[in-house]
Amino acid sequence: MTSHRAEPIAVHAEALTRCFDDPHRDDTTVAVDQLTLSVHHGEVFGLLGHNGAGKTTTIRMLNGVLAPTRGKLRVLGYDPTEEGAILRRHTGVLTETPSLDEKLTAWENLTIYGRLYGVDELDLRARVGDLLEDFELDTRAREMVGAYSKGMKQRLALARALLHRPSLIFLDEPTGGLDPVATRQVHALITRLSRRGGHTFVLCTHNLLEAQRLCHRVAVMEHGRLVAVGEPATLARDLWQGVRLEIELDPGPLTGVPLPPEVRDLAWDEEGHVLSLWLPQRDDVPDLVAALVNAGRRIYQVAPQEPTLEDVYFALHEASLGEEGA
Repeated sequence: MTSHRAEPIAVHAEALTRCFDDPHRDDTTVAVDQLTLSVHHGEVFGLLGHNGAGKTTTIRMLNGVLAPTRGKLRVLGYDPTEEGAILRRHTGVLTETPSLDEKLTAWENLTIYGRLYGVDELDLRARVGDLLEDFELDTRAREMVGAYSKGMKQRLALARALLHRPSLIFLDEPTGGLDPVATRQVHALITRLSRRGGHTFVLCTHNLLEAQRLCHRVAVMEHGRLVAVGEPATLARDLWQGVRLEIELDPGPLTGVPLPPEVRDLAWDEEGHVLSLWLPQRDDVPDLVAALVNAGRRIYQVAPQEPTLEDVYFALHEASLGEEGA
């Protein structure tokens, strides 16, 4: 298969908009609204948002399945609207519920798919064998897929998405419903392919911990609009206010301890030895520790907790709800 056109970035969308007409209400719904973002070659890029945020519509436009109403879009150097069929030769897709033929073996599933995508017959056999080995399915390659676990099916579906050597892979909830072991295996495969093979991934997920572990950058969407984009750690640092603390100390009520008036979210762990709380700024931490010590409490550890992508996501979500209310 010929390589795609050389471009400095894999995806560039500018003011991308998609509207749908509602015949029952004589109205128009804006599913994606003025979306502007870029995805670099070789990165794992996350699209985050609630159901109806516009993630799936965005992916369909990026892959040339759905034409935008307005805006500019280039993917791997192609215009998806005009060159969608050519573009899809260079992209792979893994959906949350992949459609595998369970009455065929893993070998047969991959072979048929490879022929549909025009993989050269001289290369196809070796390619199928290599992928089954890479995804640790080679010892069961001749078994019917219907006997596979969900994790094995998901690994086979990912292998299928990579069979024609795509440069860009779209993943929709790739670990949805998987057990922890299977989830870890899929995560390891995505990380390895990104680092070793130079593949670019666009990941749609509700799993914020998964996004934080896998993604170089994420974009948060709310009601079709982009509300934040960047590295998870950078977003957390820039958008999360205050500091969360965990303090290990002797158990007992905090009666008589002059806590800062802004402190909130006070909670003890089940054993009553670790106190968690939130303060509006780091400068309040020494004052709080001094207050506890002066009250006669014995402190064993003070551990500031870095904000997570989940913290950032819900802060952005609440801010968006506030804007709607206003």
